[in-house]
Amino acid sequence: ISQVLGGDADPVGARDAALHAEYQAVVEASLADQKAGGQGNDPTYKCIPSGMPRMMTMVFPMEIFFTPKTTCILSDYNMPRRVFTDGRDWPKDEEPTFAGYSIGQWLDTDGDGKFDTLVVETRNLKGPRQFDNSGTPLHDDNATVVKERMFADKSKPDSLFNELTTVDNALTRPWTVMKNYLRVKNPTFPEDNCSENNNHVEIG
Repeated sequence: ISQVLGGDADPVGARDAALHAEYQAVVEASLADQKAGGQGNDPTYKCIPSGMPRMMTMVFPMEIFFTPKTTCILSDYNMPRRVFTDGRDWPKDEEPTFAGYSIGQWLDTDGDGKFDTLVVETRNLKGPRQFDNSGTPLHDDNATVVKERMFADKSKPDSLFNELTTVDNALTRPWTVMKNYLRVKNPTFPEDNCSENNNHVEIG
């Protein structure tokens, strides 16, 4: 499954995120720096992983694997992501990661006896993380909670939808977006190694 649309030249985060003033100022400074030719507040040029929720904006193809206890989401652009669906509770001493710790549950929303929706909650994240390439930041406290509802539309069998809500202290209210992905019949999986031939140099 890969996303219908690629990167957005006009980042939506700076327009749509309801941010507290100090974090809105970070976005505005980031966009100004990017306009002047800099990287702004987007640290991915340092090969820092994008993390959640940004990693679910697919710029490379992704594969989804299902097992009875875990749903795995793989992409050559991001680290592997595991959604545990075995009924476990939240771990007490798990090391925070950029992808976080995800617990999910399968639902049969139309009563036809088949699971059709995966609801997921992700916690235990570390930073720095941004919503997108605009540099729209998440809070430094990394107390982010990301909630997803992944589902298919029977009238569009090759589409997958992900209603993604972020609860974060940089935001004045939870922020919900809809991610749309499209099945690729004969996918290729290009290799992406951020550190290979990375010619960025930081001064100061």
